[in-house]
Amino acid sequence: MEVRLQKYIADCGITSRRKAEDLITLGRVKVNGTIVTLLGTKVDPSTDTVEVDGALADHRSVNKVYILLHKPRGFVTTVSDPQGRETVMDLIREVSERVYPVGRLDYLSEGLLLLTNDGEMANTVMHPRHEIVKVYEVKIFGILDPQILYKLREGITVDGDFLKPLSVRPLKQLDNKTWIEFRLAEGKNREIRRLCEALDITIDKLRRVAIGNLTINGIAPGRYVYLSKRDIYNGLNLKSDYFSPKKTVTIKTPRSTEKKLANDQTYKKYRKDTYNSVMRSYALKPKEESVVQVQNTRVKH
Repeated sequence: MEVRLQKYIADCGITSRRKAEDLITLGRVKVNGTIVTLLGTKVDPSTDTVEVDGALADHRSVNKVYILLHKPRGFVTTVSDPQGRETVMDLIREVSERVYPVGRLDYLSEGLLLLTNDGEMANTVMHPRHEIVKVYEVKIFGILDPQILYKLREGITVDGDFLKPLSVRPLKQLDNKTWIEFRLAEGKNREIRRLCEALDITIDKLRRVAIGNLTINGIAPGRYVYLSKRDIYNGLNLKSDYFSPKKTVTIKTPRSTEKKLANDQTYKKYRKDTYNSVMRSYALKPKEESVVQVQNTRVKH
């Protein structure tokens, strides 16, 4: 039976379906010895020979691997980085199979990241039509007053994108910071950071705690576990999302002038959009300074 070329490449565990499309358009894929750049091309796995960058793509030789990693801050979510920074692949060096990250967590974010060589699963997680719920806990500077919370919940348009989380709720009020939970379905690029920046909110920490019903509970930063295919698809069941046991708190508007609201301009000095400059400064550090020693854990089933 014929399948689309990008799907076949993903099924072979080489990369995700979207990245496979890039490889095809760049002329890095051959079918039966001929370079193919047309995305609509179909192949018959039983009779056609597919090569990617000169290596044979064979779906029959793929041992499907599923990894749930607690990504720390300061690691790039990519297979390799031209700037020489530490990537998430440095955290799973003992994994012998070739896997790749599913989706992204930016350099300064932490939390749950899936890695696999199962292109179909990766496409399920990343494609907007599946609306897999992703849960984030975000610590912001300042007090989250009702007006700011209302704006976060109602959403706003930023650079032509309407950014509106499924839900937003305060989890904990500190002296001059607030923990908030965001639930997203579409997962637009840097959605939470863009939303907060547009409302003059400065983020201190951002971590993804769940995708569907898969969570990082009990997994320390830099550690990872192996999952089975059944674990993955049970965890991505659209009828069974993760709900945090943490209760919603009521935020009281501060009376003291020492306690400022989350959109106070004085917090801009802590802002990470200095983001690009922060990334450049990390890139200049020697690799040895930022290596995280990882001990992997296997989940028994």
